[in-house]
Amino acid sequence: MELQLALDLVNIPEAIEIVKEVEEYIDIVEIGTPVVKIWGLEAVKQMKEAFPNLRVLADLKTMDAAAYEVMKASEAGADIVTVLAAAEDLTIKGAVEEAKKQGKQVLVDMIAVKNLEERAKEIDAMGVDYICVHTGYDLQAVGKNSFEDLKKIKAVVKNAKTAIAGGIKLETLPEAIKAQPDLVIVGGGIAGQKDKKAVAAKMKEMLQQG
Repeated sequence: MELQLALDLVNIPEAIEIVKEVEEYIDIVEIGTPVVKIWGLEAVKQMKEAFPNLRVLADLKTMDAAAYEVMKASEAGADIVTVLAAAEDLTIKGAVEEAKKQGKQVLVDMIAVKNLEERAKEIDAMGVDYICVHTGYDLQAVGKNSFEDLKKIKAVVKNAKTAIAGGIKLETLPEAIKAQPDLVIVGGGIAGQKDKKAVAAKMKEMLQQG
């Protein structure tokens, strides 16, 4: 199981400082959607330049014109680009095709999808690399999480790797591990902690023990 650090509510210099603290314990660093919206793909570029050995995910949450956006994110140094599960099939297929051309990967975000199993099965057949269940900020605020959703998609996904995101902290990590995703995505559970390094180290250790 791999660990991805999601950076959402920071500027570029802050993001780089946070990653410096936890670099040895994370596998992927995510430039979150708010960061991309405010700073553009420059944030991806600077992160990749600062940490060439880490994989960088650009959380573009693409909904249309995915081939173009994947190409541009790739040029900026992204290794993985996100597309929304709610997008048209053609859009998702376009993202996969372009990513393959560029030697990159696609993560499909299932945020707000109602028919989880059905859509996960369809997306799995499109050749995407990761399918991610995701409880967004607004639902986290009312106590929702993605653990049950992960079990649902794990039952139907045959080819893609599975990922989970949304409000995961040290205390709730064991529950995520139980469902055996390939990738666990943590934001404030690391970035918002006082001793980021210690928390990331502990999480990595827990994931390795499975």
